Amino acid sequence: MNQRLFFWSLTSALAGFLFGFDVVVISGAEQAIQGLWETTDIEHGIVMSAALWGTVIGSLIGFWPTDKFGRTKTLIVIGLLFLVSAVWSSLATDVNSFKLARFIGGIGVGVATIAAPLYISEISPPRNRGLLAGLFQFNIVFGIMVAYGSNYLISTYFGGENAWRWMMGVEAVPALLYTLFCLGLPASPRWLIAKRGDRDGAERVLKMISPDASQTEITTLADEIAISCKTDQQGTVKDSFWSRRLMKPILLAFLLAFFNQLSGINAILFFAKRIFGLAGLGHHDALLSSIGIGVTNLVFTMVGLWLIDRAGRRTLLYIGTVGYVVSLGLCSYAFFNESFAIVPICVFAFIAAHAVGQGAVIWVLIAEIFPGQHRASGQTWGCATHWVFAALITTFFPMVIGAREDAVTGEVSTAFDPGYIFAFFCGMMVLQGIWIALMVPETKGVSLEEIEKKLGIDS
Repeated sequence: MNQRLFFWSLTSALAGFLFGFDVVVISGAEQAIQGLWETTDIEHGIVMSAALWGTVIGSLIGFWPTDKFGRTKTLIVIGLLFLVSAVWSSLATDVNSFKLARFIGGIGVGVATIAAPLYISEISPPRNRGLLAGLFQFNIVFGIMVAYGSNYLISTYFGGENAWRWMMGVEAVPALLYTLFCLGLPASPRWLIAKRGDRDGAERVLKMISPDASQTEITTLADEIAISCKTDQQGTVKDSFWSRRLMKPILLAFLLAFFNQLSGINAILFFAKRIFGLAGLGHHDALLSSIGIGVTNLVFTMVGLWLIDRAGRRTLLYIGTVGYVVSLGLCSYAFFNESFAIVPICVFAFIAAHAVGQGAVIWVLIAEIFPGQHRASGQTWGCATHWVFAALITTFFPMVIGAREDAVTGEVSTAFDPGYIFAFFCGMMVLQGIWIALMVPETKGVSLEEIEKKLGIDS
């Protein structure tokens, strides 16, 4: 593989590291924050989901800067948003200021889920596209693992009432480094053709991506991109996103994102420490188990990336679905029957299933299934769906899982038995398996232009 191409892909994928770190780092601080500002469960749900609602906004508007100013300039702005959010969150003096800081970081996450996978998919050759685009997901889970580890170290060695501020503020360091790295990224050749009508500039970048290709091969590829983008000489798009022609990828992206969140992944990642606490683990044991989630996620994401261009996207979704159903079903059983010893194992198995399946596939597949001139809009659609459901689940989860200790007996109870919650997620994953069998195409080893033909959207 071209080392320059790998470096560009890895640099843009570091947005995923900031994404993973940002959305999960609050899990180690959420109980301290609730105690500090004495918020109710619904208020705490709003605090916890502030970043996710920012992510919804970011994913809804992210197509505009990504198309208007380019993928690379947008990636630079993303780094600045993460930097501001990290510093502001750590210095917040009241709950509203904290929510606003988290909201800004969420906007960065939302735009990142559009611009980074899109950029990588557009510079990657078909044979490596799954692996390179999957680097975004790898960095997400790496960021999650580092966030869990950072929370544990700060809690253990720098504990105290302000430990949560250090947890939130440490993100400023990788945010600054990422922003500097992005300054060296070239423009996407497909963006240059689709949005700028700059064939010469696109061919120069294509030559850097494939230095061994002949000029004839480069020109032929540029011709294919131009035909796929269906633009006039000024780079103006000739048809609408909301057209009958695109209904299949639009529905596919919606359901992929819908089922991703209805697995319960964000609820478990955000409230892992609380869930382990309900299973009888103490404070530090719960934090250590949370680190175990991060390590499991990272290891099995690597497995997913190794398989994605070998077994294919559809196969990984099947494997993940089976793992979801088994692990969530056993978690439900464990809480109903108070067999708490198996809860950590079941949660780790769930994380492994997600990492190999939906986690490895979602950002790759959404970035593949839309034609060039509508790829940013399609990415926005899929990402917005993902984050709307993530925000809703995170907002209401504290109410359904919120623990209350009886002042007389000392017994801990929840609004809903966790067994019902895990059973619901399990049922949704059964539906996902049916959807995969009926709708999901295989896209491994196929050029972006050929995928259009496969989905029947090339005319």
